[in-house]
Amino acid sequence: MRAVWLREFGGPEKLVPGDAPDPVPGEGEALIGVEFVNITFVETQMRAGASPFPMKEPPVVLGNGVGGVVKAVGPGADAGLVGRRVVSATGGSGAYAELVAVDAAGMLDVPDHLPLDEAVALLADGRTAVMMLQAVEPRPGERVLVEAAAGGVGTLLVQLAKAAGATVVAAAGGARKVEVALRQGADEAVDYREPGWANKLDGVDVVLDGVGGDVAREAFTLLGDGGRMVSFGLASGEWADIPEDEAAKRGVKLVRATATPEQLREFTRTALTGSLKPVIGQRFPLERAAEAHAAIEARETVGKTLLEVRPA
Repeated sequence: MRAVWLREFGGPEKLVPGDAPDPVPGEGEALIGVEFVNITFVETQMRAGASPFPMKEPPVVLGNGVGGVVKAVGPGADAGLVGRRVVSATGGSGAYAELVAVDAAGMLDVPDHLPLDEAVALLADGRTAVMMLQAVEPRPGERVLVEAAAGGVGTLLVQLAKAAGATVVAAAGGARKVEVALRQGADEAVDYREPGWANKLDGVDVVLDGVGGDVAREAFTLLGDGGRMVSFGLASGEWADIPEDEAAKRGVKLVRATATPEQLREFTRTALTGSLKPVIGQRFPLERAAEAHAAIEARETVGKTLLEVRPA
């Protein structure tokens, strides 16, 4: 099968198309013919050898989220799964490929009304967005600041916060991304690349932090007594690292969003069966995964970035 290999850590050019052995589904596994692959920012960090999470050493095929049709099943798996449209995590690697073997019990059926590409775009980002919003529980009328509001998770958080009755303040990097956030329903939007951007805003009740670093620390200053802040990403390359004692002095709760595997599964199911509409800003053929990584690192992307796997 065709795949994209990371032979050694480094820049996007280290992602090289090549052949790989066809996977064979083992006990309780299913073989998915991949049509779309979900790319995450963390995978660009993995490729560079700077991931905040454990990863396999090269050579490795990156990727942890796919959507496609079940082609076969291994011993102990339900033969009725063959032919079903599904999305699935791959266990942390192996997704940048035409075929993947996954735990059949971990797959999720794609609802009939939902296009497969949108389901893949919601696989990781939708789960995260649902989880983060439940963690901070915005109330109708509260002001909710969404950082990285033009990103895959951020665009979904704007939608969810609006549906909860909140006034949504979007923070995004650049005029194009500010406009994307406004189109998703944000009531206000600012460019966090501009110095003193937070001074242009009134206070907020909730901060959904997808950037970390200086942007998150500046967003924190907008919170007052009863405020909540939760982090879901580190586009800046570092977490917010707000001191607990500083938050306590302001009466702000730093929310740590945690979930069991079953809860994460339910968050994903909620995203797939609800009214969320992902923004798929970029699509690249499988063989151009390096270009996809380069675009993400250059901050040129909006919404979700997908790889498309075309039939051989």
